Amino acid sequence: MIRCLAIDDEPLALQQIAAYIKKIPFLELAAQCQSAVEAQKFLEQDSVDAIFCDINMPDLNGMDFVKSLQVPPMIVFTTAYSEYAVEGFKVNAVDYLLKPFGMQDFQRAANRLKERAQQVQGPMVQEIQDSKVEGQKSGEDEGSFFVKTDYRVVKITIADIRYVEAMSEYLKIHIEGEEKPIVTLLSMKKMEERLPQNFMRIHRSYIVNLTKIQEVNKNRIIMDAETYLPVGDMYKDAFQRFIDAKFLGKA
Repeated sequence: MIRCLAIDDEPLALQQIAAYIKKIPFLELAAQCQSAVEAQKFLEQDSVDAIFCDINMPDLNGMDFVKSLQVPPMIVFTTAYSEYAVEGFKVNAVDYLLKPFGMQDFQRAANRLKERAQQVQGPMVQEIQDSKVEGQKSGEDEGSFFVKTDYRVVKITIADIRYVEAMSEYLKIHIEGEEKPIVTLLSMKKMEERLPQNFMRIHRSYIVNLTKIQEVNKNRIIMDAETYLPVGDMYKDAFQRFIDAKFLGKA
């Protein structure tokens, strides 16, 4: 399933995109926003796999919005002005929909999103699986793995991972003692399968190393003075069971 964000300052156009997304079996509408500024706020709290984004919007246009994203998801631009097509593909947009467009055009764009998702996900998953198999064959311990980042292959020691954050089809792996996270193309599901039992999925967008938690405050996990991670509704019960099992002096 490809989680999508729809952005358009025209209410009717936004409703049309949302309706089209709901008609495609492999697309899921995560949210709809009437401005890029509103979309920025949403993405600070959640992640998506694809964005259908209008270009001509007040305050912050769609092109500049996409360029501002540190790790942009797959992008389909929508606009009434054909002169933006070339510029759109310069930022590696998956497709470009010229308004007014119908369901047939939208289906084409959706199929291209699906193809792109399969292209970028498949090779990386296979590399991680191959790396794991090779480690087992050589008798190497399972305390580390390799990922691709910025055209490099780097080794990550599992015990040093503080938490993993989902950003569209990318992951940010936050490492103890490192100022910047390692960004790699991989799914949360594959990462969750690879990590040992002292890691727990606490949110759609977060996996946390339980040994690195400093404090729990209501529905937030405090990793340090600047890092607060939310506990999602789907994961509250499992996390509470972990806390109860570790709670000293419980009656």
